[in-house]
Amino acid sequence: MQLDDRLTSRDVSYQFSGQYDPAFRPVVEAFMENYAVEEEIGSATTVVVDGRTVVDVWGGYRDGARTLPWQADTIVCMMSVAKGISGIAFNILIDRGLVDPDAPVATYWPEFAQNGKEGLLVRHVLDHTAGLPVVLDPLWKRAIFECDTIVKALEKQAPLWEPGTTAAYHIHTQGNILGEIVRRITGKRYPQFIHDELIAPLGLDYRIGGLTDVDMARCAELVPTVEGTLFARKDSEPDSLLAKGFWQHPDEPINITLNSDGWRQSEIASANGHGTARSVATIYGTMARGGSLGDVTIMRPETVRDMLTEQHNQTEQMQQRPYHQARGILLNTEQSVWMGPNPHAFGHHGFGGSIGMGDPDAKIGLSYACNKMHARPDNGPRARRIIEAVYRVI
Repeated sequence: MQLDDRLTSRDVSYQFSGQYDPAFRPVVEAFMENYAVEEEIGSATTVVVDGRTVVDVWGGYRDGARTLPWQADTIVCMMSVAKGISGIAFNILIDRGLVDPDAPVATYWPEFAQNGKEGLLVRHVLDHTAGLPVVLDPLWKRAIFECDTIVKALEKQAPLWEPGTTAAYHIHTQGNILGEIVRRITGKRYPQFIHDELIAPLGLDYRIGGLTDVDMARCAELVPTVEGTLFARKDSEPDSLLAKGFWQHPDEPINITLNSDGWRQSEIASANGHGTARSVATIYGTMARGGSLGDVTIMRPETVRDMLTEQHNQTEQMQQRPYHQARGILLNTEQSVWMGPNPHAFGHHGFGGSIGMGDPDAKIGLSYACNKMHARPDNGPRARRIIEAVYRVI
């Protein structure tokens, strides 16, 4: 059924479009309710059940001034949702026997074996226990946009603690390290590998950096909340581990950084993935079906099972959040990233409220993508409202 609804909230009129299975109308209503009761500007959500898209809707505006309608092909940066997409893609190498997760990183990247990292395993990078959550060399402002510079700094740096012992969310550095392993093995940059092996086979619209002029024109503006978030803490707690994670960022307001050409075009595989909700939902729907969709197989079911095996359940040290952590992906964690009633659900949220998730028992893939970033450390009420509606229907 076609969606063509309108809602007025706080004197602003919002248009909603898309398609949905009538049985899933409660999900559409939950999506629209966000505009009535939350600080929504623009968003999209897609639900895939056993390979079939049952909800694919969007609404609101792609700019903070509310002048440009969100459209079917609008893309948005979903922040750390990129970690889940990058992690799934990295597991393709494991599936093909090109990487052993229990091998030292230095097996594939010999120069990495410096300053106590000789025994640091690939698995430690995938589950955030590598002890390299920040780049201690302050380098220069805007170095975050220079992936190879960050990689060289991490190559020389000593771990902050014994690898494999303590979890600390690698806000940006996980993507740098995994990306260099990918480059050493395949000769491809991480964004290209992700495109060639995951995005293109499924015919999706998602990229890590690399936005063209055409992409820029359809990209939603991120509208971050600063007060009460990590963006404020990095300034108010300058000696914290969290603040050190932003040493290489530009010295400018975060809303400028996140909408800049540098952010949209650079290789920051843990944070700057831009795409549509339908693309992220399709990826998770594929993994929820054991790694295949139609005649496309991304990885074998046994690799998916291994990928979704819990590696640890720790309170990570960057933001003091508990996580059930799998191999490059998060597992359902009530306090931090709620993904419905099934403890076997998996996925990754992005700072500000976006999420991608799958449920291997119900064979669900779901994504919610937004441009108004909330002031919460978890994935918040907007995604939760949609997820709850899905489980009421199924």
